[in-house]
Amino acid sequence: MSDTAYLDWPFFAPQHGDLARTLDAWATESIAQTHGHDVDAECKALVRALGAAGWLKYAVGGMAYGGAGDTIDTRSICLIRETLARHSGLADFAFAMQGLGSGAISLAGTPEQKQRYLTRVARGEAIAAFALSEPDAGSDVAAMQCNAQVDGDHAVLNGTKTWISNGGIADFYVVFARSGEAPGARGISAFIVDADTPGFAIAERIDVIAPHPLATLRFTECRVPLSQRVGAAGEGFKIAMRTLDVFRTSVAAASLGFARRALDEALARTQSRRIQGAALSELQMVQGHLADMAVQVDAAALLIYRAAWTKDQGAARVSKEAAMAKLYATEAAQKIIDMAVQLHGGDGVRHGFAVEALYREIRALRIYEGASDVQRIVIARSILG
Repeated sequence: MSDTAYLDWPFFAPQHGDLARTLDAWATESIAQTHGHDVDAECKALVRALGAAGWLKYAVGGMAYGGAGDTIDTRSICLIRETLARHSGLADFAFAMQGLGSGAISLAGTPEQKQRYLTRVARGEAIAAFALSEPDAGSDVAAMQCNAQVDGDHAVLNGTKTWISNGGIADFYVVFARSGEAPGARGISAFIVDADTPGFAIAERIDVIAPHPLATLRFTECRVPLSQRVGAAGEGFKIAMRTLDVFRTSVAAASLGFARRALDEALARTQSRRIQGAALSELQMVQGHLADMAVQVDAAALLIYRAAWTKDQGAARVSKEAAMAKLYATEAAQKIIDMAVQLHGGDGVRHGFAVEALYREIRALRIYEGASDVQRIVIARSILG
């Protein structure tokens, strides 16, 4: 770790600094900087490794169910994602999706659901997925069409979900569907759907610029026991938003990890690359770029850990703080990485160089779990009252 001074900020307790440093040492020894073509297999292996090493216990809530604490500590989640992202985008993804995919169960699941699913998630023995987005309901979640009709002691799901992380490799999916208790967002419920449930299918695998397991899901007369419903009927939208309140801040933390790595790479490059007999870093224009990058990194970190600290102090909702953190951190990381690419010259777009991979990794973070303009709307509504 190049810069650890931020771990002494008042947002953190001593155990947070210990967590970040221990994880960094483990990741240095255990995580490959690049991955091959079989992303599914590597993602599964990363989940198993993260579980065996004890890191996934921070992704679930409830010590009785394998969690590090009775509730999810947002600062720990953010530090883990930041640290893993500096080492490997796929490792960050593997950790994050375990938390996001099981987050609704941590927050609103029954003891039986928690025992069945969270214990296996924490050990890396089951892969989780969060199925909210649809072809015509991405940012506008209330426009959801996937529906769940109650039939006796089952709910029958019909519809499509898309852009689902861990789609195709998950062992279970927390699926949000329109259940009809009320119009709009108040008529949505959440259900746990095991991957082997009849009527559930992977309709399409989705390839993106930074390879991760993604898929479109199809539900056709998919019968799910009502005992698999998470929370009360009609409470699905609230549960989804509470889950995103925790993990949206962690998306910002992942982008911060990418940005820190880009700054480290830029510093190393400009100090070793010589031009006209001197290091590139001795040029004032280059120093100005590096200074801007450092300021943006610290500003992002302050917003992220303010939001995480606020959540951990017991705030019911941190929608504004999380939105500010995600908006600024992801947009700033894109700029930082772009400048790191520029400072590398031609090598910046060459496969095998860290900044080239970072350039591909960062782009999606400005879109998923609420695109940048959605975050602007959240912030504006909160300050307008």
